Amino acid sequence: MKPNRTNGLIAAPFTPMHADGSINLGAIEDYAQHLRRNGVVGAFVCGTTGEAMSLTLDERMSVAEKWMEKAPKGLRVIVHVGHTTLGDCRKLASHAQSIGADSISCLAPFFFKPNSAESLVQWCTEVASAAPKLPFYYYHLPSMTGVSIPVFEFLTIACERIPTLVGIKFTFEDLEDFKRCLEFKNGQYDLLFGRDERLLSSFAIGARGAVGSTYNFAAPIYHKLIAAFESGDQSTAQDQQALAVKMIDTLIKGGPSPIATFKWFMKRLGVDCGPARMPLQNPTDQQIALLEQQLVAMGLLDAKVDA
Repeated sequence: MKPNRTNGLIAAPFTPMHADGSINLGAIEDYAQHLRRNGVVGAFVCGTTGEAMSLTLDERMSVAEKWMEKAPKGLRVIVHVGHTTLGDCRKLASHAQSIGADSISCLAPFFFKPNSAESLVQWCTEVASAAPKLPFYYYHLPSMTGVSIPVFEFLTIACERIPTLVGIKFTFEDLEDFKRCLEFKNGQYDLLFGRDERLLSSFAIGARGAVGSTYNFAAPIYHKLIAAFESGDQSTAQDQQALAVKMIDTLIKGGPSPIATFKWFMKRLGVDCGPARMPLQNPTDQQIALLEQQLVAMGLLDAKVDA
């Protein structure tokens, strides 16, 4: 199965929730339109940003179904099916195929963990085989899973064992491993870089596609970065990356949980994704007031005028 090369940004959507923490499926249609208007080429649904591990299987399947129902033409939907239980991964993968998802992705199990590239490939093979018609992306996220097996080692085995493997969602800072994966088998695999703060560095070594949380609300910054990079304007590209880093740093420091603070920012920009679900904690009114001041000063928000 040959990959559909990704050129551009794929957002990792937040899961919209009501004030009581229940899923707000009704918000997804406007959300999908927002992403398309901002030039995002895909949605990586029910991943880390989507609080997947805080959702039930039924909730994850209902969210995936709604994204497939409401995604506008041209917006790819990648459904994340990772879990600690193989049977649940396979159930989610089979469901994603049944609803017509464009592809699936799976992170490594993160309680009992694979201890070698071989065991990781065995896990991913079992997951991918539950959706044999869908392209499969391995989701490398060692900061959350604790599985730091080099992806190049994974690829050298998986390329012969997982017929639907088309690429990697690479959310790690090891650019040397990332570059080796980009070059593996003459660039055969679709490498999606997952650290928004280092997007420019990834493009400098050959990346052309990326998945990230901040592409939900700051895609224009990254579009300017990519356009400047491609035109040879390194100064502008570096300035845009620096702005993105400053924005991310401000949001991360602005509340007890980055995802919750990002969801507040989405609401402030007109796409209400509600609060984060426990155990994540939402920003206080005092923290929000300070964030307002900081983001207005950075030119990322219009000053709020109370009625």
